[in-house]
Amino acid sequence: MKVKAVAKDIGYSPRKVRLVANMIRGKKVDRALDILRFMTTPAATAVAKTVRSAAANAENNFQMLPAELRVTEIMVDQGRTLKRHRPQSRGRIDPILRRSAHITVFVAEEEK
Repeated sequence: MKVKAVAKDIGYSPRKVRLVANMIRGKKVDRALDILRFMTTPAATAVAKTVRSAAANAENNFQMLPAELRVTEIMVDQGRTLKRHRPQSRGRIDPILRRSAHITVFVAEEEK
């Protein structure tokens, strides 16, 4: 049985969060959290929080053992884009796009 956790409107670009998500796809939850703990990118904290949430959902709602959980799927989708402007010379403006991401993590018990 797959258990899901979702984090919406994370303040990092989906492209940057996908780099982190690809590192932990298919790994055990304990190993994934160890990898995320030592990554220097700030997006790793948001992904780690979502992985911990999915593991807690599995443990508390479905009585699964946390030591046997594996990250089966992790998806990073594009969220809202805030549009801002920066003034430039000669009365022009340049757009600033502040992107956000939605992180979805599925965990499941390992099959024996």
